Amino acid sequence: MARRRKARADDAPAGMSPLSAEAPAPVGRRRAYALLGGEQRAAWLGDVIEAGVAGTGRDRYVIDLELQVTELAPRLAFRKAAFVDIGPVSDPKADTIRLPISWQAAGMAPLFPVFSGILRWSDGTLQLDGWYAPPGGSIGMVADRMVLNVAARATARLLLERIAAAMRGTPT
Repeated sequence: MARRRKARADDAPAGMSPLSAEAPAPVGRRRAYALLGGEQRAAWLGDVIEAGVAGTGRDRYVIDLELQVTELAPRLAFRKAAFVDIGPVSDPKADTIRLPISWQAAGMAPLFPVFSGILRWSDGTLQLDGWYAPPGGSIGMVADRMVLNVAARATARLLLERIAAAMRGTPT
């Protein structure tokens, strides 16, 4: 079995930052496949707004991505509508479920990061690995090193928690 290699800053393409996150998803493979493989994606993504985006084989959804500002109740969060493009599972019979995922803001896109990577489920854990382009070019890269990377990781983690909650059948 090939080892998974995490995205690292020293491997980053120019203008990109690595993004990795994980969350527990203690469900069986069949349930994980149903939610990630397409059959029940609507449980965490809603309805497809465009199938086979630009001939890529990926389906496009529009969801609210969330950045939680505080863990205190009531939860204070910023939400931003985003296009999420998800491709098919790479090997439907493999133990590890892998599929391409990307997102970008649905409006005012130049002001928000763009992400592309791989979503995985294996042995009860959801993982997200990939790269994102912070907004603002070289100034955005400096801001990313100082603070924006924290927001990017939190957004990814909350998305994984949303998927895990759908897998468990619990509301988010």
